[in-house]
Amino acid sequence: MSSVTEDMLWQMLRNRKLDGLKFRRQVPMGPYVLDFLCLRHRLVVEADGPFHDPDHDARRDAWLVSQGFRVLRFTNSQIHGADHRVMNRILAAVGRLGPVGEF
Repeated sequence: MSSVTEDMLWQMLRNRKLDGLKFRRQVPMGPYVLDFLCLRHRLVVEADGPFHDPDHDARRDAWLVSQGFRVLRFTNSQIHGADHRVMNRILAAVGRLGPVGEF
């Protein structure tokens, strides 16, 4: 089930809107379902709503890293309040933008 925030992020990523990057949504990967995946850059983008378990997220992220993926997590407030920073962090992660500071 997707959230309004996840839908908002998807609108920014879908159809190669972000610098031509191809993202897929709700991708099964091992025992998990990823919110968004750019397979070419092995980048996972997660929209963390209010019901995330930090311990579970840490295990999941460790598993994804062990499989060669990088994981970016964004809170609802980051996506709603600073979507341009979210996009810049994603671009920086794939090497299309210089380093971008934290929120």
